[in-house]
Amino acid sequence: MGKNCGVGCILVCFGGMILGLLALWIASGRIYMSAIGDPGMETDDLRVAIESWNQCNEVGEEAPNMGSPRMADCFDVQHHPCNGEPPLNHQVREWENRLGMKRKPQDMFETEIINRYAAWKELYLGRKCQASDYQFWMIMLKNGNMDTTAAMCPNNGYESKPFPQSPEFPCFGKGCMNMPSMYHNYTKGYCKSKTMIMKGGFYGSWDLDVDAKEAIHMNDTSYYSVTWEKELCKGSWVFHNLLKTSSKYPWLMLYLRSDATKGFSAGYHYESRGMTQVVPKSPHFKVRFTLDIKQGGGPKSQFYLIDIGSCWKNNGEPCDGDVTSDVTRYSEMIINPEIEAWCKPDQLKQCPPYHTFANGTRVHRTNTTHFPHDAYHIYRAPGNAKYLEEPVKTSDPYSNPQPQEILQILPHPVWGEYGYPTKKGEGWVGDPRTWKLDVGRLSQSLYFYQASLTKISCIIYLNMREFLNFGNDLFTCLMQDPGTTPVERNWTSINVGTEIYISDVGHVAEWTVSNFDILVPWTLS
Repeated sequence: MGKNCGVGCILVCFGGMILGLLALWIASGRIYMSAIGDPGMETDDLRVAIESWNQCNEVGEEAPNMGSPRMADCFDVQHHPCNGEPPLNHQVREWENRLGMKRKPQDMFETEIINRYAAWKELYLGRKCQASDYQFWMIMLKNGNMDTTAAMCPNNGYESKPFPQSPEFPCFGKGCMNMPSMYHNYTKGYCKSKTMIMKGGFYGSWDLDVDAKEAIHMNDTSYYSVTWEKELCKGSWVFHNLLKTSSKYPWLMLYLRSDATKGFSAGYHYESRGMTQVVPKSPHFKVRFTLDIKQGGGPKSQFYLIDIGSCWKNNGEPCDGDVTSDVTRYSEMIINPEIEAWCKPDQLKQCPPYHTFANGTRVHRTNTTHFPHDAYHIYRAPGNAKYLEEPVKTSDPYSNPQPQEILQILPHPVWGEYGYPTKKGEGWVGDPRTWKLDVGRLSQSLYFYQASLTKISCIIYLNMREFLNFGNDLFTCLMQDPGTTPVERNWTSINVGTEIYISDVGHVAEWTVSNFDILVPWTLS
């Protein structure tokens, strides 16, 4: 970074850097610091990447002339007075962003497996973008189409077999699981009213036969774009996101992620890279960001105020890349007021077995007086769990490379103590807010399938429960794998964005994210 910035700019930058690096927050007698490499998104030297997945979080096939669907925009700013375009020293060249199976130099990424190539390309871009001990923010795209006749996606981690197409899995025919086009406007600086502004972005379409620049204006045509903008030495980067579905691509996703800088990110069974230097652990971490939703994406847009992801096996062991026993775990707060609670007293299969209130009181889902059914959209158990409490619905076995567990919650008074919305409409279109969420405490209270009773306790309980006529409110080992200990919940991916789920017609979602930070206790670092 150059030294020829004006004195005032230097003071602002230096002060902001010190505050950003420390990011100390004192709350409830505990000192917090930032867990991420770019606290509050205030670092001028931006690091951002983009990735695209098919339904089962793989690539399958590269889009023509696009290369492997991983790209990055990473640069250092040479500060100077506002009398021209500020020089940005970009770390990733265009030929590197276009690396793919058909564009690879002979001495790079020696593999013929497309999915593995994409994973290795992410690691390569991470090395190019490395800044102290973090790599980049990650923009994630996903196409929910699935060709069931092609059997490309595994079934709970095992090889699948073809089966007839069904409405549950949209597909217009061969090629419906394609990667989108990816175009890149490298970040540039310019002066605006004597103010230095930096701006860049990615955009494209899943409709590969259209001009991606015009797709946003075309009828029934998919489109995405993410642009970022910041004033030099001042404030946060603002990420402007737009996602548009179509009849051919009715199920699309776009998130901004802070992933762990090493290890497995949620939903991804390869080594990945990211922004989170200290992986947050329940119950002690908070997430802060500003969210302004401009267009909601229609009645089926599952807009996630926050989506936290992790991975552990059903016996509590950490994931190790074995897709038959690793289990992705998600919890998502949906704030679209049109999304209803499917969990109801007469639909217990849609509910987690129990709810834990903030004061520690635990209530079973059959307790219609006290269980907050309206606080839950759905619960989906892991497809490889052996000790499930009936009735239950297991997760879709195809939309991850391994089994998954999903818990989706809705605005409700029971979440208010954690800083989450308590009623429909809070934080929605026309109500921009800066959120300070106690994600650590809430995530510790949520139900996830994993044991906390010893094997002998379970055996005794299972043999005596009918004789003693235990009620349903008793915490039961039928929900877990016996003989294992409670898992320490580490969250390797924290996201904001939307999943437009099988929309009837094309819909548009548009929003901005800024000031994002993850705060952890000082002692954890």
